[in-house]
Amino acid sequence: MPAIFNSTGAFAGLLVLSNVFMTFAWYAHLKNLSHKAWWVAALFSWGIALFEYLLQVPANRIGFQTLSLGQLKIAQEVITLSVFVPFAVFYMGEPFKTDYLWAGLCLLGAVYFIFRN
Repeated sequence: MPAIFNSTGAFAGLLVLSNVFMTFAWYAHLKNLSHKAWWVAALFSWGIALFEYLLQVPANRIGFQTLSLGQLKIAQEVITLSVFVPFAVFYMGEPFKTDYLWAGLCLLGAVYFIFRN
């Protein structure tokens, strides 16, 4: 079984939750706070990002027990795109683009090369 599934999925689960928080911290203000000053959006985003770090730091510590630093990074990018696409389409109302599929295929190539023995 690949190392990414060790620790009963805690690594991946924490990173998914972490990415949900970070995606909202980075982009939700564009929809919800566009009428406010930039610094209000920055403080709001910073508050959300605190929760992201409370999940991301333990996730990376768990993952680093069995994965290399490169594997951690590629896993993070796959999870980021997996969280971002539904956020962009369903929350932000962006149209689905086939470019998301092409980006996903490129990430699958990255996963292959970084996780192969």
